[in-house]
Amino acid sequence: MSHRTSLLLIRHAPSHATRRFRFPADEPLDEDGRSTAASLAGSIVADHAVTSPRLRCRETAVLAGYADAEVDPDLAELDFGSWAGRDPHQLGRDAPAELEAWYADPDTAPHGGETLDQLAVRLTGALERLRHRPGVTAVFTHGGPIKLAIVQALQAPTTAMWRVEVAPCSITELHPHPDGGWTLVRANVGPDPQVTS
Repeated sequence: MSHRTSLLLIRHAPSHATRRFRFPADEPLDEDGRSTAASLAGSIVADHAVTSPRLRCRETAVLAGYADAEVDPDLAELDFGSWAGRDPHQLGRDAPAELEAWYADPDTAPHGGETLDQLAVRLTGALERLRHRPGVTAVFTHGGPIKLAIVQALQAPTTAMWRVEVAPCSITELHPHPDGGWTLVRANVGPDPQVTS
């Protein structure tokens, strides 16, 4: 295994909420999601593993072969507050101005939860703690944090995350950039046992 720092950001396997395209709460994987997560076992080779505290991420880590993954609360998905469990399309019909404000302004939280800027700050903290960890670290997290990690690596605005796709169980690889920040090596790809050097 290489001693160079490499982060493999792995989005959790599907849950009922992600399949129905709802704002998630802290739900478990569904049956197909558990099967999908189990298919990762042996295909992700890492020296270390860390996971969001949310159940769907912890289950994905266990089924992928990383039951000993350390838990980092800063890797959790955005706190959706009163929107948790709701259908964004229905919310757009019920409260279009609130939803539009949230998409347009990363410092807005009409749902009573976190702003995107708050998520970005804690994600940055989590990634910085991993910056000098040698070898490969598997990071089991969510779509929101991974999208933000990609736009941060590209030095794009936070709202650019709405133009990034991150599929369940996909892998995004980051390497530390010598001048700070991160280099995006690959994004939204299926599991691959070969880590880019």
